[in-house]
This record gives sequence, structure tokens and C-alpha cells, in this order.
Amino acid sequence: MLKQLPILASALAAIACAHGAESTAASQPTGNLPFKVTQIAQFNEPWAMTFLPDGRLLVTEKNGALKIYTIGGPTADIKGVPKVAYEGQGGLGDVVLHPKFAQNKWVYISYAEPGDGNTRGAAVARARLELGNPGGSLTDLKVIWRQVPKVEGAGHFGHRIAFDREGFLWITSGERQKFDPAQDMKSNLGKIVRLNDDGSVPKDNPFADKGGVTAQIWSLGHRNPLGIAFDAQGRVWNHEMGPKGGDELNLVRRGANYGYPIVSEGDHYSGEVIPDHEKRPEFEEPAVKWAPVISPAGFVIYSGKEFPDWQGDGFLGGLSSESLIRVEFSGEKAKEAARYQMGARVREVEQGPDGALWVLEDEREGKGGRLLKLTKK
Repeated sequence: MLKQLPILASALAAIACAHGAESTAASQPTGNLPFKVTQIAQFNEPWAMTFLPDGRLLVTEKNGALKIYTIGGPTADIKGVPKVAYEGQGGLGDVVLHPKFAQNKWVYISYAEPGDGNTRGAAVARARLELGNPGGSLTDLKVIWRQVPKVEGAGHFGHRIAFDREGFLWITSGERQKFDPAQDMKSNLGKIVRLNDDGSVPKDNPFADKGGVTAQIWSLGHRNPLGIAFDAQGRVWNHEMGPKGGDELNLVRRGANYGYPIVSEGDHYSGEVIPDHEKRPEFEEPAVKWAPVISPAGFVIYSGKEFPDWQGDGFLGGLSSESLIRVEFSGEKAKEAARYQMGARVREVEQGPDGALWVLEDEREGKGGRLLKLTKK
């Protein structure tokens, strides 16, 4: 294992400032945007969302509330959410539907789970969603994945979740601001994980024969991955926050090592220099890198009809950059194509059933985060 790097209080403060803890006054989108922005609703510390087949929206709030929202109508609670460790970057996280939700009613949630003492770690649970009028409840809830080990601290959980077209469940697992676990194959921190829909390990995972948490790992050397999506060819892409500089968009390859904390496009907050990826060719280089950082959060690769010119493009939310970033892909290559200034921190981006882009803003000085709908002008 690598020698542990010291984590100073001032360094942690810098991390928080650079990547999402500073507050920003609410403002309107700026510049000549190529879409119409309509405010739809507002939520308390929203983190993620997903559309139900009936057109309603599930929204997670970081404090542990799962909401169901009827567009243009009421918001109600979904009961049965497990206790979350609500502190720092921790709390209720992602929410996605099983690909066969219409038949099985399975919904998946991620959250920071309390552990022994002052420890915590990300967890993913699945449950059946029983809908009522206007709310509902989670039943038959079972935790199917946990970060190993649980550690102290309240940062870098990652815990974005997604299904690919073959029905495998993917989880982004942050290194919890502990550096070394991203390279430790006996830990699933700092990794991207691939599982069956029940949490078991697919037999064709790259390290399946190793057993234990190692068998879960698809790729390693990640820092704080907060977005994962699949392109039309089934390729896996993720983005993650770098340290001081060096946010990344990666093409996620089977069994590949993305180098953190040995290499990075940024440096440690202590001032210690980290070698760039190009200096260590055994590690995968990012497809796109950002310095200054954008603080990416939320990720969708667009396939709708509302914006036909953008089909196949990726959309990333930007926290510190207060922006929506559009990325163009060309096979296994990618580049930033445009950056739209939204006037607020963007936490989540989703494609609606009508092809519109839907955006959740981050909390705005205790005033909640707005749900915005983006449509053609």
C-alpha cells in the first residue's frame, strides 16, 4: 500500500471550498443560452432524480427524504427510507429504477450509512416501490452493496448508480478522502463497481476469481466519481472531481487503473505535486480534463428528440462552475463542446420522457434547489 499522505485541516477546508461547499447567491442563467429555462419546482437539498413510467418524478433530498413529485402538481413523501448519515457530503444520494421496473417495481437508492463509532460508508439498497395517492413507500428493502471498509469523515462517497443495457448495476465508489484505498484491491473505495441486479458479482468481472470485495471491482484509481453514463455503443463513461485542479472525464475500461493518488491532473491541497498521467503510461489518461475545475455532478448522455443536434452528447452539471457542460464524443475520444452559465450550482442532470433536459440546482443558502426544465427556444 502507498504511504499515507497527511490530511491537514486546512487541506480539507480547501477541498470543501474548491469542490462544492462554498455557498452561492441565487441568480438567473446568464448569457445567450440555446434553450429555454423554465422553473418547475423547488426541493430541500436535492441530490438526484429519476422519472417514473407514469411521468412523475422521484427526487432524493440529502437529509434523507425521498419525494415523489407530480409535474405541475403536489409533492409527497415516499416512506421507508433507511437512516442516513447526514453530514458533510453524506446523506441520501442517487435513485434509479430497475430496467424492468414496470414488472418488478424495484427501485435502487444510495446513501451514506452510519457505522460503528464515527465511521460511515456508502451503501446501495433496493426495495419495491409501492405507490399511493399522493405518496408511497419502500417495502422489502435490502442493502445489496456497501463500501468496505467504513471510515471516519464525511466526504467523497461517490455513490452514483446506473444500469447498463445488459441489466448490470454499476456503482461509483469514492476513496473517502483517504487516498490509498483507491489503489488497494482489498477495498472497494476509489473504484467503479459492477454487479448483478441483486448485488451478486457477475462471473465475467475482471477480478471475479479473487473473491470478496475485489471481485466487485471493474476499474480502480478513482477519486470522487460523481457521474456515470453509457453511450449508444454501450461504452461506460464517468466523471470525477480531481484534487486541486484536474477534474476528469474517463472512458471506463475493463480492469483499468486511473492512477489516483499516484497520478492526477491536479495536485494535493497540501501543495505536494502529483505527477500527471502522461508521466506514468501504465495508468489510463482522462479523455477530458479540466483545470480550473468545473466540480462535475450529475451526468447524462442525451438521446432525445427535443434537441436533435445534441443526440449522443453528454451533459454534466457543474457545481463551482455554476454551469451545464456539453461534451461531444467521437468514438473513444471526447471534448468539451460548450459551457452554459446557469447562474447556480448544478447538482443533477436527467433526460425527461419528452426529451427535455431536466436540471436540479444545489441548495442555495437555505432557499432550496430549483428543478428546471430545458427545452428548445
